[in-house]
This record gives sequence, C-alpha cells and structure tokens, in this order.
Amino acid sequence: MSCLILKADPEGIKQASAIILKGGVIAFPTETFYGLGAEAFNEQALRRIFEIKGREEGKPLLLILAEKSWVAPLVKRIPPLAQKLMDNFWPGPLTLIFEAQTHLSPLITGNTGKVGLRISSNSLTQKLVQNVGKPITGTSANLSGKPSLSTAQEVMETLGNKVEGILDGGKTAGGLASTVLDISGPSPLIIREGAIPSKVLAPFLIR
Repeated sequence: MSCLILKADPEGIKQASAIILKGGVIAFPTETFYGLGAEAFNEQALRRIFEIKGREEGKPLLLILAEKSWVAPLVKRIPPLAQKLMDNFWPGPLTLIFEAQTHLSPLITGNTGKVGLRISSNSLTQKLVQNVGKPITGTSANLSGKPSLSTAQEVMETLGNKVEGILDGGKTAGGLASTVLDISGPSPLIIREGAIPSKVLAPFLIR
C-alpha cells in the first residue's frame, strides 16, 4: 500500500478526511503524539486499526470529537460532573469514559459497555474531525507495546506501508498521553494519569 504524506493545509485536511470517509486509516497529530484515525461507525475500518497496531481485540478505542454536542448521541447519560469537566478541560488531553450507547461497535467499547471520548486541543486535529463530520478513533499511531511516535517521519518508518495517509503536522509535544477518567459509575476513577495530573482534577472530583 502506498502512503500519502499530506500537508497541514486545507487541501491536506480535505484529502485526509476523504480517506477516512472511504473507510481508510490515516495518522494525524494530536497535542501529545500522533494518532490513528478511522471513522467510528465503520466496522471494517475499526478492525484495520487492530491489524495495523497488532492490538488485541478487547482493548477499547477512544474517540475524538469536534464538539461537545457530539457526546450525547454516543452515551447513555452525561452526569453533571462530566459536564463540568468538559467545560473546564476540553479541548485538551482528558479522555472521559461514559456509559456507551448500545449502537457503538464492541471494537470501540472493548465489550465494556463504556466509551472514552475527548476533544483534542490540536487545531489541525480539530479541523480534521470537523471536516470528517463524525467521531474518529484516536488511539496512538504505533505498534502495540512500542513507544508512541512524535513525527510524521517516525510514523512513516513504523506504519507507512499499513496506512493510507499521514497528516504531517510537524513534531508533536510528546510527554504524557491523555489522562483517562471514568465517570460512568457512582464515583469518578482515574484509569490512567497522564498530561493532566490528578492534583489538577482533584478539586473537580470532590463531591
């Protein structure tokens, strides 16, 4: 498979969006590392994410949204705490885990009945998802168990023959991945401490 390096301009975003909407997979920059983008409602594209990464099925795939209004159709309820966290930390590296609507693929939920959502603060990612008009996957663009990747060149060297395109947004900031917070149950639970430290979240989590 030939892989296109797409420029971070309107034409590149348009090409990347078209690839996703046709069921393809692209790599794109986020505020931390490069991610793998496939359309959230395309089962075949979701399966390819697992094949590309060598990822075990049963591990959930987080979704990246363009707007907070996209949350409601994907989840069973939006707790008041979730609304407060979205208002304060989105766009940004905070993944919130909700109870998922039953129409979401088990490849996304990992058969947990839950879904992880976030809005990226990377402007290129925002434009991409807005252009696609649907949620896309945001799992890291690497082989499972291997380091996350910060440049289009690293992605090309690692996954270039497996994806249709790489949206080149330059070197990403790296550092820690998004913080993952489960707000689906009676008490919020930090699943992974990442770019937003627990001490920053703590004042919002006090009941």
